[in-house]
Amino acid sequence: MQEIEEKERRYAVAIVAACPLPWPRGTPLRIARTAEALAIRGNDVHVVTYHLGAGELADPVHVHRMALPTYRRTTPGPSLQKLLAADPLLARKLYAVVRSVPIDIIHAHHYEGLLIGSAVARFTGHPVVYDAHTLLQDELAHYHLGLPARLKVGLGRYIDRSLPRLADHSTAVTKRIRQHLIDEAGLSPSAVTTVGNGVDLLDSATGLASEADRRDTRSGDAGRTLVFAGNLASYQGIALLLEAFARVARRRSDVRLSIVTGDSFSSYEPLAARLGVLDRVDVVDAELPELFQLLASADIAANPRPVAPGVPVKVLNYMVSGLPVVSFEGSTGGLLTHEDTGWLVREADIDAFADAVIELLDRPDEARRLGEAARRHVLGLGSWGDKAREIEQVYGRVLAMCTGREAGHPGDAVDAMTG
Repeated sequence: MQEIEEKERRYAVAIVAACPLPWPRGTPLRIARTAEALAIRGNDVHVVTYHLGAGELADPVHVHRMALPTYRRTTPGPSLQKLLAADPLLARKLYAVVRSVPIDIIHAHHYEGLLIGSAVARFTGHPVVYDAHTLLQDELAHYHLGLPARLKVGLGRYIDRSLPRLADHSTAVTKRIRQHLIDEAGLSPSAVTTVGNGVDLLDSATGLASEADRRDTRSGDAGRTLVFAGNLASYQGIALLLEAFARVARRRSDVRLSIVTGDSFSSYEPLAARLGVLDRVDVVDAELPELFQLLASADIAANPRPVAPGVPVKVLNYMVSGLPVVSFEGSTGGLLTHEDTGWLVREADIDAFADAVIELLDRPDEARRLGEAARRHVLGLGSWGDKAREIEQVYGRVLAMCTGREAGHPGDAVDAMTG
């Protein structure tokens, strides 16, 4: 009976998001989808976040925003104003929420959320679950902080090893991150659960074409399209993508590069012009329904990020759209298998990346097979509702542990994303 009651229990959760929300990139998307799925399942979800966002989260999520009108940054990465002004205000807002609402647990996303959540928890006694999306030792070096690259890597490694210990439990988006938290941060295996990203099953909502329709769309004579959809932060490998596309363009005159993003492409225009491909690059800003329609009409998707310990949301979107994906092998989050569900090449090997694109352009049947296999695979990974159910299991066990009751093993939650 106790097990049944635990499974059926719903929770009051304060989700800490030190970022614009909602926003069309990986971290905010995971936070938004998690919050919405938890709320739909009957949990009382309170999201504490910045004053910035592209719209609002779906009801019945309660959103509490701090106010700092002078802070307008929406790109990823730290800044002095973010760390010294925005985040302290967010901590103050979180404290006000947990003092006014009967919250059971604080769910903190990324390290800023963890620092804020754990600081507030010291005064309120709430247990904290840390949601690990990435590893800073891989990402921090790409931000312009005025520090040598080696020092940024070392700082990222120190943060990855030390900050996760502040939480009562951690959830990791991939098995690689979970293993790092165990091996490098010294967390007990029972204190880390892998909960991957869910899949946006948007066919009916967006008018995403059937596979037969996609084949018809891609079989026209208007040329071929290589597509990238995501933010243009330096860690995304946009420079590598342009270098690879220049090699493709020299060999195929019928190929264009479509970059679907809400970011400015201006900083990359000089490189594209120098490579002679600026007039063959289309930069498009699209909301989610239009994004899936654009992906459905493309021929090949590109994931040029050399290394990513987490799960790139763009890869999930490519796969659910039935696109064959060319990717560096270190940035698929375990989603793609070479020549099975995608085409993987060695890290930062531009020539190999270009050769892979040409190979799939020249072999449309193989490209179609990979895209169909990728779509079948990703549709079996589970929805955001499935992921919310796994997170509820973590909440129940963490609260049981914190109240001294005997409980199950938090690490037993099923990881449908990474198998």
